[in-house]
Amino acid sequence: MPVSSSLRNLEPLNRPSVADTVFDELHSQILLLELPPGTKMSEVEVAKALGVSRQPVRDAFYRLSKLGFLSIRPQRATLVSQISSTAVLQARFVRNALEAETVRTACRVLTSEDHAALDEILEIQRKAVDAKDPVSFHGLDDQFHKEICERSGLGFAWDIIRENKAHMDRVRFLSLSFASQDAYGDHLKVMEAIRARDEEQAMHHMRIHLSRIKEQIVRIRADHGRYFADETEA
Repeated sequence: MPVSSSLRNLEPLNRPSVADTVFDELHSQILLLELPPGTKMSEVEVAKALGVSRQPVRDAFYRLSKLGFLSIRPQRATLVSQISSTAVLQARFVRNALEAETVRTACRVLTSEDHAALDEILEIQRKAVDAKDPVSFHGLDDQFHKEICERSGLGFAWDIIRENKAHMDRVRFLSLSFASQDAYGDHLKVMEAIRARDEEQAMHHMRIHLSRIKEQIVRIRADHGRYFADETEA
């Protein structure tokens, strides 16, 4: 059966769009605080710097605003949003609820091959800790949590987490200057419980791991108060 001429013009779906590329670049710079809270953003200037048209920049700005990374104000400057302590603690609540149940499932369904894949991520994390490389460790941290969700058949849980953790991510990144060893140690304990199929211990260690941010945010806010919104703590 002949293929219609319109279908011949379709591009493979796995090619990242220009808007995706712009989004990824800006997301990374905001997360790593290369574009710190309060930075003014201009569609024109970003488009010129990246060598693209304004439309993909506009699309990326919208996606970043939905995550909470940008504050878009009509007829006024678009700003990198300040970190909301309330949003951080709300994201911790969501993650705590979802990931505790995720590791419970992981204890039941993960195979030895899954364990080996997670162990490999942890080994690379160890090297990042030793190298004092917070950028690599942050990505590996996300990868560890994402893999547990996906390998447990609960990828949708990670999608929900990802949509709610933008403010939390910047605090997590700032914490890695003093807490990456603790985070790595927590991951080892979670992995040990998963391998032993000990559901209660896996949930316990995951909750401890995700709750550390409640103490870390106090220290980080004391050191980087200008990054935070002026609001009542939740």
